[in-house]
Amino acid sequence: MKNKDAKPGSKRDKVSRAVRIVVMFILVCGFSFYLGGIYYSGKNSFFSKVSIPTTSQKDIVVAPFRVKPIAFPDCGTDFQDYTPCTDPKRWRRYGNYRLSFMERHCPPMSERKECLVPPPTGYKIPIRWPQSKNQCWYRNVPYDWINNQKSNQHWLKKDGDRFLFPGGGTMFPNGVSKYVDLMENLIPEMKDGRIRTAIDTGCGVASWGGDLLDRGILTISLAPRDNHEAQVQFALERGIPAILGIISTERLPFPSNSFDMAHCSRCLIPWTEFGGLYLLEIHRILRPGGFWVLSGPPINFQNRWRGWNTTVEEQKSDFDRLKKLLTSMCFKLYSIKDDIAVWQKSSDSSCYDKLKPSSYPPKCDDSRDPDSAWYIPLRPCITIPSENIKKLSLLTTPKWPGRLIAAPERVSMVPGGNGNVFKHDQSQWKVRVKHYHKLLPAIGSDKIRNVMDMNTLFGGFAAELIKSPLWVMNVVSSYGPNSLGVIYDRGLIGTYHDWCEPFSTYPRTYDLLHLDGLFTAESHRCEMKFILLEMDRILRPSGYVIIRESDYFIDYISTIAKGIKWGCEKKGTEVSVEKEKLLICQKKLWYSKMSQD
Repeated sequence: MKNKDAKPGSKRDKVSRAVRIVVMFILVCGFSFYLGGIYYSGKNSFFSKVSIPTTSQKDIVVAPFRVKPIAFPDCGTDFQDYTPCTDPKRWRRYGNYRLSFMERHCPPMSERKECLVPPPTGYKIPIRWPQSKNQCWYRNVPYDWINNQKSNQHWLKKDGDRFLFPGGGTMFPNGVSKYVDLMENLIPEMKDGRIRTAIDTGCGVASWGGDLLDRGILTISLAPRDNHEAQVQFALERGIPAILGIISTERLPFPSNSFDMAHCSRCLIPWTEFGGLYLLEIHRILRPGGFWVLSGPPINFQNRWRGWNTTVEEQKSDFDRLKKLLTSMCFKLYSIKDDIAVWQKSSDSSCYDKLKPSSYPPKCDDSRDPDSAWYIPLRPCITIPSENIKKLSLLTTPKWPGRLIAAPERVSMVPGGNGNVFKHDQSQWKVRVKHYHKLLPAIGSDKIRNVMDMNTLFGGFAAELIKSPLWVMNVVSSYGPNSLGVIYDRGLIGTYHDWCEPFSTYPRTYDLLHLDGLFTAESHRCEMKFILLEMDRILRPSGYVIIRESDYFIDYISTIAKGIKWGCEKKGTEVSVEKEKLLICQKKLWYSKMSQD
């Protein structure tokens, strides 16, 4: 009876339940959409409210970002050499193991400075290149400690209101030129365009890299931040490429198989300790067939050991251990004379094929991309060059300057990359840079020496400036397409970086900053005011900025630029596209009114 009574209403109950479910589903979806809208609008709280876009059948018009005028305060003179991610004031927070406290440790957002880093009292516009290679203003880098400690080694000497750079060093007291002359005799490839890119670890004041510039070799000088020496700051003040960094617990911010040569002149890196971990990193970044040059302990220990506070037996043991480690990594001793020893990395896979599972160091497995190098721990294994790329070797790479315009094989490893895309990029930058010259005549003059392309793809901007008396640090986003290997294949230099964080350099080290759509690409991750404040920190007074950006962001950038004391002009692009504009800015020279503590 119960079942019989229930049958007539069962169908209606099912229909009503279905209707209720559909209605609830619609309500839930609508509510979720509403919450999503609230969440998205709240993500960019720094920006002012954006007007509601109006739509038509033809297009969508979006109101540009706008912000109320803002003026940023002076940080004070005790911040004149502030390097946020390598700040000595914060070193105690980190461990001493393998000097890891000197690696990048960026402040959390709650500790980011929203102020302008001032120049030192008495700062002057830097001496122009090429005179700057041999001298700089004392007040621009007022470090007496390095002058007192290193003057006997002829690193530099103070002369009135200037520092002079005689070209000496710990291992080349007779001058860097004679030192490099000997090196060229040991490595003929330095003379014929075969070697184009180099890295100098523990660079001093970058005299080695400066001398190589005259020989057509582009060198990145690498040294950690320190309390006294300011090696990287001196290098950049001289107009020589340099970056803050240390081989410690993480990979250097460069792709594998990139540099043609690596150099250490008594750089105090313990190459044979920790199972040769630091040598393995040199192996990773060195191109097959590339050279590693070492001078200082234990080279020439037979004649030098008395000055090293050691014994001849200890130095011989270190040298034997070094040779054994390098042999196990497929290096061969290429040449040795006096204080200089040269090893060459194997140019083919035959040596690696002979390595056994029990060999030390072992081959790296495939679990880590050898080109990944942004906060990536060092690994105690050998990075084997990819067999898919046939022209990585120094012997198969075109000589300079031909390699600049030849499409590298690694282009195919970039998503969407091929030879035609590479050629189109070249053609595009040829037109763009010609337009830049019209808008900013200082390009190509002695007013611009140190240049940074903040978000490049193939280094096209740098390639078009190759005949100008300047150098370009090409920056590839650690979150974008990995094209930095292509840049090194072209004979240019660069580094990985994430612009949500400060860059690894001192204040006032670049004459020109260029960016192409950086805010469009990164505004969803990074707060734009902090990018602009960082640009101001690393830009020299009277330096220039070229911002190529969507019209959507230009008004916002212009407003912030006024707050950081830049003078800017809005210009059209070379093709007069309405949705893309250029902003040409210049930083003003000003001095802090706040006294140093």
